[in-house]
Amino acid sequence: MIRVLIVDDSLFIRTILRDLLKDSPDIEVVGTAVNGIDALGKISELKPDVVTLDIEMPRMGGLEVLEALQKESTRPKVIVLSTLTSRQADMTHRALRLGADDFMLKPRDVPNVRGIERELVQKIRNQVLLPTIVRPPAVRLSEADAVVLIGSSAGGPPMLDTLLSALPPNLPAAVIVTQHMPEGFTASLAERLSRISPLPVKETGNGETLQAGTVLVSKAGFHSVVSRVVSNTGRNHGRVVHSTAPRLHAVRPAVDTTFTSAAHVFGPRTVSVLLSGMGNDGGEGTLAVKNAGGTTMVCAEEDCLVYGMARSALARNCVDQVVPLGSLAHAIASAVSRLEVNYV
Repeated sequence: MIRVLIVDDSLFIRTILRDLLKDSPDIEVVGTAVNGIDALGKISELKPDVVTLDIEMPRMGGLEVLEALQKESTRPKVIVLSTLTSRQADMTHRALRLGADDFMLKPRDVPNVRGIERELVQKIRNQVLLPTIVRPPAVRLSEADAVVLIGSSAGGPPMLDTLLSALPPNLPAAVIVTQHMPEGFTASLAERLSRISPLPVKETGNGETLQAGTVLVSKAGFHSVVSRVVSNTGRNHGRVVHSTAPRLHAVRPAVDTTFTSAAHVFGPRTVSVLLSGMGNDGGEGTLAVKNAGGTTMVCAEEDCLVYGMARSALARNCVDQVVPLGSLAHAIASAVSRLEVNYV
């Protein structure tokens, strides 16, 4: 049983979170706290496994709680809950630097708050289930000859935890993750993923060369366009260019933009994967990868919170494999291995 303490100064949020978790057979809400002082006392008393922590609270906020927990020899896992503001984005990034283990965005209204149940439950479980990653010593990076593209939206972040933590540390391809997320939060997502992935993870930088064995998270507010770089040996490589072109499917970055541009550069050495997400983003991009001779996958519907993005690709009859979440990392590694053999 996973013991959870809910910390938030809002009675409404405390009540909603407790209600969302009550039907999970492996999770027990052992208490709630109204501010940081109350939280530290109850952490000491109740010994929770996981704490959901609000950042801004009276008397003592979430950042002060994290600073206090740094002095403890044992401490619970902490999931910070953030509202959708630039100030909260900065504070979320700071919370991760202070030892928070994950973060989650609070929806703005009641219907959407109730819609986060599956993602919240999975994030709590991941804190207990995901192994601690010991990354091998850094090796000299080389320009990638192949690329793995991952697109996701609503329900995607906990799936990214599961997928990226299982990728092999010697994957001979670059990975680009395009996750729909408000501006300011993708740097925190990249930092969080870097802790649990055997591959180094960072937010995209404009003009950055794609390196084998690394993961880039598309920076929110920009489309991640993959452009061609030709080496002295004549091989095609790629780099990421940030674009402020109009939003596509009402989002920026758009999965379609990244998938389509990468397919033009890497052709048959492209592997694309769609996870959970609402809307149609990713369908056209998956078709572009298929038409370029690449390998296309979507996650199985039962593992997704929302199946709009994957269904958009399936409707275009361009998906090679429908794969359960737990098998995706192996499927990606196998696909990249075949690309490597064919390229030699």
